[in-house]
Amino acid sequence: MNSVPWQPDISELGSTSALTTDAARMTVRTTLSFKTMFTIATTFWVYVTISNVLYANSMQTSLAAFSDAQFFAPWTSRVMQHLLVYPLFIVCIWSSLRVDWQSWRAIVVQVLLAGCFSALPFFAMTIAEHLHNQHGNKNASLGSMFTWGDPAEWAMWLASATSFFLTYGFGVALATGFKLYQRFRDSELRFTAMERAWSTARLSALRMQLSPHTLFNLLNTIRGNIKWEPAMAQTMVVQLADLLRQLLNAGETEFSRLRDELTFVRLYLELQQKRFVDRLTLSLPNNDALPATWVPSLILQPLIENAVVHGLAGNKQSVSVRVEVRVDDSMLVLRVINTYTPPSSDHYQKASPGIGLRNITERLAVHFQDRATLTTGPLTDTDWCAEIRLPMLSDGPQGRRNESTIGP
Repeated sequence: MNSVPWQPDISELGSTSALTTDAARMTVRTTLSFKTMFTIATTFWVYVTISNVLYANSMQTSLAAFSDAQFFAPWTSRVMQHLLVYPLFIVCIWSSLRVDWQSWRAIVVQVLLAGCFSALPFFAMTIAEHLHNQHGNKNASLGSMFTWGDPAEWAMWLASATSFFLTYGFGVALATGFKLYQRFRDSELRFTAMERAWSTARLSALRMQLSPHTLFNLLNTIRGNIKWEPAMAQTMVVQLADLLRQLLNAGETEFSRLRDELTFVRLYLELQQKRFVDRLTLSLPNNDALPATWVPSLILQPLIENAVVHGLAGNKQSVSVRVEVRVDDSMLVLRVINTYTPPSSDHYQKASPGIGLRNITERLAVHFQDRATLTTGPLTDTDWCAEIRLPMLSDGPQGRRNESTIGP
């Protein structure tokens, strides 16, 4: 038997309308929320504060072995410095994220923000030391804490500005990196939602792929019977209405019960049997003997249609179509077998890659990846078989049975 090649794996699907709505509403965020930015910047600034305090204390301890002079400000002053600079850091980071980097003007603004921020921590330290000294010395003044004409003070200011410029750069890089990650993640989610919506829409179209030619032929048969056999025509109209109702209901769901699937098959074949009168005989399994399992909606419809159309093509004798269902360990096996005349086997070989079989192949690949197979080919010299093997999707204690053939 010829194995049909598989399509690439597609992620599991939900309802078409829900996925389409999600894909339409989802937008890629271009900036962080203030809450997220605030959390990132605050966490980073706490780390900077602790690391600077620990570094200053360790250096002062090391230098104390050589001199009693206080080279570094007390830890209380350093913490106060970072507390004073913290609001400015938040404002600059938020402004940087809002400005972005997409034009030369934006780059100029980014540099100005970095310059303004890095220039002020030295003066924040001056204020912190003033507050510390004022606590111990009531005569200390803020002006005495900074000598504007002293080159040493300017050198210290430059060192402080350089250090905090790098610190600010790391903070901006951290926030910007998280924003880019979030943008990439949102783009991936949006792409996935759109891909799933497209895949679901495609599957919905595949499920609705009952041949219009078949419907036209059924309607013509009904029209021909209206005058000569009105009772049969009425019965066919009712059956056709039930068939179309089943088709529409199945088109709205990914899976249906095996019993419902066989009900659709029975309706379709009984209509075809009335159309071809004595040329078509049917053999279907008893509904009571079917396992309690689920299958992709309308998965058998293309096989049944092919069995009728290709079985009768070029065959003037009676054609038998039978459906078999069996459970092989944890696999459900569905077989559609029809009689054919050997000359028509070439017709089957040419038709094997047609729309109907590609339909089944794609849907099995979507739902089960490589765990499901479709094979077609001659079973005997007079029987053609199309077989689907797929995992059992049980909903009751009868979901798994021992290997047994359930036939008519």
